[in-house]
Amino acid sequence: MTKIRIAAAALALAATAAVAQSADGEVRKIDKAQGKITLKHGEIKSLEMPPMTMVFRVQDPAMLDRVAVGDRVKFDAAKIDGNYTVTAITKAP
Repeated sequence: MTKIRIAAAALALAATAAVAQSADGEVRKIDKAQGKITLKHGEIKSLEMPPMTMVFRVQDPAMLDRVAVGDRVKFDAAKIDGNYTVTAITKAP
């Protein structure tokens, strides 16, 4: 039974990685208490999302300590459990 759960988790992780796509954006707001970040971003084709400003959940709350409001960023986003989620984020050069 444990091997089946591990295999299912690996498949779910692979599916999530497949839909993640890097995008450029600007940090507009950070809500550490809720684990959310507001980003003004360009088009994210894999999510069929036009350029806009929106709130994302973050996969790891520690990501929010690496950026500040006003920072230009490069981020990966995916739809996880029905929520648009930032899976990786770095400051843009």
